[in-house]
Amino acid sequence: MNSQFSTVFNHKKPIIGMVHVKALPGTPLYDRTGGMQHIIDAALRDVEILDAAGIDGIQLENQWDRPFMREAELGPETVSCLTYIVALAQRATKLPMGMQVHINGCVQAMAIAKATGCRWIRAFELANAYISNSGYIEAAGPRLMRYRREIDAEDVMVFGDFHVKHGSHALTADRALADQAHDIQEFLAEAAIITGVATGSAPDAATCEAVRSHLSIPLLIGSGLSVKNLGQLWPAADGAIVGSSFKKEGDLANPIDRELVMQFIEKAREFE
Repeated sequence: MNSQFSTVFNHKKPIIGMVHVKALPGTPLYDRTGGMQHIIDAALRDVEILDAAGIDGIQLENQWDRPFMREAELGPETVSCLTYIVALAQRATKLPMGMQVHINGCVQAMAIAKATGCRWIRAFELANAYISNSGYIEAAGPRLMRYRREIDAEDVMVFGDFHVKHGSHALTADRALADQAHDIQEFLAEAAIITGVATGSAPDAATCEAVRSHLSIPLLIGSGLSVKNLGQLWPAADGAIVGSSFKKEGDLANPIDRELVMQFIEKAREFE
């Protein structure tokens, strides 16, 4: 197990709760009436609920900035607004916090993490390439890892997806999933993330076990983990990032439900 990963989280198998930040200024779904205060209030409410429910860590992402822009197209308003929101969230909890900027805005996420004290970022495509709903997405790793060193942010971990949800992976179809996962390790990430094909869909246990056996870094389940499948999937993982399972009816538009979080955590601990 990665030593930095082990020291950041209090629990050996951390459960990281997602905060889906509402649409930011400059995006089609931005609420002009509510403005930034509405976005801030919703994010802080979710942070406080996750904290009170006993979560191990919190990750924020600009989930509602749809349709997502690719890294080179992301504007300064996205980075500045997210930095402000994350900084406020840091004041509301002592839990370790992470950051993701859609889509594959890894350098932007690293800059935010450096400024706000986040302990990790999530990279949708750290190695290789795929065709996302927003177009071609190439590996962020070569530039990201150099940027991390340049700004003295090596205490910010990188959690890298492989064969990530919401996209076509025909470009790498000739390579085994376990090999693609190993690429994440070779690209110096502190953890690898396995997902299903979409938000709310889970990988299968056999695939998790096979992938995990090829890694010396932690494997996190990044989508679809629920109370119903914890018994099958939790033993095959080193932690998880959970979003939709913490919301009523699995609807990302709903606020986080404290009871659902507590039920999930209690059930997960039974399978350790």
